[in-house]
Amino acid sequence: MPTLPIYHFMANGLFSIEFFPPNTPEGVVKLRETRKQFAPIKPGFYSVTFGAGGSTREKTLSTVLEIAGEGNVAAPHISCIGSTQESIGALLETYKQNGINRLVALRGDLPSGMGDIGHFRHADDLVRFIRDTTGNHFHIEVAAYPEYHPQSRFAERDLQAYAHKVKAGADSSITQFFYNADAYFHFVEATKKLGAEVPVVPGIMPFHNYSKIARFADMSGAEMPRWIARKMEGYLDDAASIRAFGLDVITQMCERLLAGGAPGLHFYSMNQSALTLEIWKRLRLAQ
Repeated sequence: MPTLPIYHFMANGLFSIEFFPPNTPEGVVKLRETRKQFAPIKPGFYSVTFGAGGSTREKTLSTVLEIAGEGNVAAPHISCIGSTQESIGALLETYKQNGINRLVALRGDLPSGMGDIGHFRHADDLVRFIRDTTGNHFHIEVAAYPEYHPQSRFAERDLQAYAHKVKAGADSSITQFFYNADAYFHFVEATKKLGAEVPVVPGIMPFHNYSKIARFADMSGAEMPRWIARKMEGYLDDAASIRAFGLDVITQMCERLLAGGAPGLHFYSMNQSALTLEIWKRLRLAQ
């Protein structure tokens, strides 16, 4: 078996890991232990998600500040749906005062029962607001959808929406997870033609739990290739075979993405370390 290359992209800070803010004291302790396990590989940054309509605002903030306090680069998600310019401005100022200089700017979802969309209708409005109020203080990531946003009816319109975010001031983007590398490469080429030429980092979702990931894929519009689904379903409750097959699938896809020019990888960790660490090891990612 040929020796894999060592991928040297760490200087760009584009090998990164995503967490969600814990809901319980036990979850806080568990996430601290997870970060200790990730520490030796020195990810470029950790991102922290933000609940619909700001439902996890305080938990996101506390998690981000704790990560930064440990000497890591933290990138909070910031969602604008249901928010005012005043509330977003105050949150940006809090992050600035605490030395945070990287954000993942998203439109976000409106929680069930919330009727007021707020001052921002689209993510490009949020990106433009961040740039107008904070200049170049923040490195701004935006979301990319290689298989198109699930609420978008037309592919070309979705590509245009992405281009608007980039032209509003985004520095780079992180994709929704996918299992079809061709979709990523097509997206990158299509958006370059629209003048959106920032780095597009693939979002990687290891198979932590196949049935749960399959539901996530269905909700987010990500295609679960039939050959993967049938193989996974055939393993039934054989957890060891599911894990081994899932690791092979994701590792091979990551190899192809990096060989094809992807500027890094963003791992959706689900606040767990084992699978991401194993993939990282298999890829021989530079530290």
